[in-house]
Amino acid sequence: MTTRAKLGISLAAAIAAVGLPALLGVSRSAEAASNVPPAALVEPSKGRSEVAVLAGGCFWGVEAVFEHVKGVTSVTSGFAGTKAAGANYKKVSSGGTGIAEAVRISFDPRQISYAELLRIFFAVAHDPTQVNRQGPDVGTQYRSAIFPQSPAQERVAQAYIGQLAKARVFPKPIATRIEQGRFVEAEPHHQDFMARNPRHPYVVIHDRPKLAALKSQFPAHWKG
Repeated sequence: MTTRAKLGISLAAAIAAVGLPALLGVSRSAEAASNVPPAALVEPSKGRSEVAVLAGGCFWGVEAVFEHVKGVTSVTSGFAGTKAAGANYKKVSSGGTGIAEAVRISFDPRQISYAELLRIFFAVAHDPTQVNRQGPDVGTQYRSAIFPQSPAQERVAQAYIGQLAKARVFPKPIATRIEQGRFVEAEPHHQDFMARNPRHPYVVIHDRPKLAALKSQFPAHWKG
């Protein structure tokens, strides 16, 4: 059982389980993330609304990050993958479905580009070098993945991963995969979880630091 799953765990016990380095967010990948450059390829968009689907570990924190980004109109926690139809938290948590916890982000491309959303994804929303896990959460359901919603998004994602890898921005190889598949919403109690549970131990340890990083590294994009 992960720290996240132990909903009744105390903050002190959570810190002991995860470790002080995780609490402080001290890692080479975290340091590298502060230097993530803008994407070289930005595909133009003529629409007023676009959707991105991203998977980066527990959806609570990823959802919270993008809810605070200017130009984002809504964020929904859910599940993504080729077999996502009928997915629910209990089923996906088994780790054997091939489905990933993910978020669906609706945004106005006139205010923020898909490429810039990916920059935030790689820089503060998760650690793209972790394979089939994020922090204490282990399993393929916590993998790093991008689910392009159009050929243009796929081109941007492929180019950006290649750009970051070539520049060796991170100390370890990027594990982020580009996948296809549908998205389905998670249960209501998983939606806006951080906003509704700001003192939850998992949120305090793993998610609030992401918001602090977003605010400090991307002040022009911060939406309070």
